[in-house]
Amino acid sequence: MIEIKNVSKIFKTKTGELTAVNQVSLTIDKGEIFGIIGYSGAGKSTLIRLLNGLEKPTSGSVIVNGLEISSIKGKELRQARQKIGMIFQHFNLLWSRTVAENIAFPLEIAGVPKQEREKRVNELIELVGLGGRGDAYPSQLSGGQKQRVGIARALANNPEVLLCDEATSALDPETTDSILELLLDINKRLGLTIVLITHEMHVIRKICHRVAVMEAGRVVEQGDVLEVFRNPQADITKNFVMQVSDTRESKESIEQILTHYKTGKLVKLIFVGDTSERPIISYLIKEFQIDVNIVHGNISQTANGPYGTLIVQLDGDEEKINKALEKLHEMKINTEVIAHD
Repeated sequence: MIEIKNVSKIFKTKTGELTAVNQVSLTIDKGEIFGIIGYSGAGKSTLIRLLNGLEKPTSGSVIVNGLEISSIKGKELRQARQKIGMIFQHFNLLWSRTVAENIAFPLEIAGVPKQEREKRVNELIELVGLGGRGDAYPSQLSGGQKQRVGIARALANNPEVLLCDEATSALDPETTDSILELLLDINKRLGLTIVLITHEMHVIRKICHRVAVMEAGRVVEQGDVLEVFRNPQADITKNFVMQVSDTRESKESIEQILTHYKTGKLVKLIFVGDTSERPIISYLIKEFQIDVNIVHGNISQTANGPYGTLIVQLDGDEEKINKALEKLHEMKINTEVIAHD
């Protein structure tokens, strides 16, 4: 569906050259929700502009729907863009047009007949949950409603790819969740490929199947969201995972925890997918006759299943504790001994 091959983008500035995207290669499958996360200046917004031809790569190639976007231009590029919808952080609505007229705008540009336009607009208004608001103006809408208009407009020409550039960062948490649920529903209903740019790991966790982490123009890590949560490699990825897994709190309070649990072993367990649903604690107590005390815990839902961390105190016979840890390893539950007596 989308192939980014050894792409670099270099801008010339008054102070010299600025490499915004540096030798990036990614493959995004048809029908998946792919997240690209990074802090400001990481190059992610430049990368998404390369996907719809708003920017041309300095080197490398960008292929979308079998077309090399990086090499076509003119009418061919305009036609290709009709199959690539885009939604923005600040909505980019036409304030003098109603909801219906905003959604109809790309259809007008494409030369779609009026009757067909009206039918499509009404379908999209219902799809994004704005029934009865077709005659409202953007100034009369909430932030979440404005973004729903932006999504409907991006879907007007039946695109095969939807690009989302920080589409939820201007919204409050509750509204963000509702927009993410809408995107997930659209992905399932329409089989739409969604590429989502964000600096918020919550967004990645909530709906993305795979993720690429960008830093200083490079992709420093990529993979299935659950795997990245389970075993983040780059420091920046670890920081992002901390945002939603609550591990930062447990690390910061480790010294305090140790003052209360001075015997046995303090162990952090990481659960991924099906392992989070097993009755691990009761199993350890029954099987190994050791005491298991829960110290700290957190679970997060991802599009591919749950991810959770648990800090427990294992107390009792040391040999039995070690056998319990070996068994946890066999069960594919990551363990990390924080401290022991």
